[in-house]
Amino acid sequence: MKDILFHFDSYPDPTPIEAIDQAVRFARVFGAEITALAVQVDFKPPGNWLAERLVNLSGICAQEEQKSLANCKAAFAAFLEKTAAANLKGSTLLAKSEQALLGDEVSVRARSRDLCLVPMVDSFDGQRSVVEAVLFQSGRPVLIFRPGVADLPAREPQTVVLAWDGSRQAARAMSDALPILKVATQVRVLTVIKEKPEATSGLGADVVRHLVVHGVNAVADEVDIGQRKVGPAISEYVKTHGADLLVMGGYGRSKLREFILGGATQHLLHEPRVAIMLSH
Repeated sequence: MKDILFHFDSYPDPTPIEAIDQAVRFARVFGAEITALAVQVDFKPPGNWLAERLVNLSGICAQEEQKSLANCKAAFAAFLEKTAAANLKGSTLLAKSEQALLGDEVSVRARSRDLCLVPMVDSFDGQRSVVEAVLFQSGRPVLIFRPGVADLPAREPQTVVLAWDGSRQAARAMSDALPILKVATQVRVLTVIKEKPEATSGLGADVVRHLVVHGVNAVADEVDIGQRKVGPAISEYVKTHGADLLVMGGYGRSKLREFILGGATQHLLHEPRVAIMLSH
């Protein structure tokens, strides 16, 4: 985790200062370089002469673009101040994109980084589409956090939960998260039993073996899903064990060029109890 991308939201509201604080502290844990990416929203007014005459649509669009740009510049100033105070190498990157293509812009930039940090203020902000684009299009992991609700670890994490069902996505997440798992005090490999036919008792034992080879202090644990869905079962486990971070594979099925998130991923993004690192 030496090269981190941190995406700023610029419209309609800017990324909060607390999110910038947390991202800088997290990068400092790993001695990483961190690049702040802010995307100015590009508003393209439709060619409607009546709307132009009645409400000056192009003028409104230009005004909103300037608002987005001002948010980008203010966030950059705060970011550079905080990286300098932390004695951390930080740089800024400004792009411009239509709102609908913002996630594509971020995912392209994330491809040449070790990790992409995406703060979410609430369940329905525009960052959700950015998370999905980075997860399914970048080939790199994305770490989602929500200041005050699901904070980024400010120091080496005490407890990390690795959700393990034996899938390719889970294996990818484990590999991508290895630099974080190595510095954690403890990694709990969680298998939710009876959620999938292949998620059987004892599945986590070989994962623990693999992690121990890499110097990770890991233990395997199992939870019977019972009558619950897998998302709430994982959330409850994370809360019970006071985890600092959840690592899991991000699931989705293709629908033309879009991806529809799996139920567990949907639940955990909607109601995060902890920062979540996703890989696909």
